[in-house]
Amino acid sequence: MTTEASFEELKRLHADLDFKLEEEVQRPKPDQTIITRIKREKLKLKDAIAFLEQS
Repeated sequence: MTTEASFEELKRLHADLDFKLEEEVQRPKPDQTIITRIKREKLKLKDAIAFLEQS
């Protein structure tokens, strides 16, 4: 997998997590544990994206 492909895959995964987070928040009784887990994953992906952008 090339760096460009990795970068695009990370961006896609980040967008998927955005969607999942929005779904969870819209639920009648959102689960804070799930929300926190998704946000942590998003931050990890954001860090990885930033690292690739600097390379």
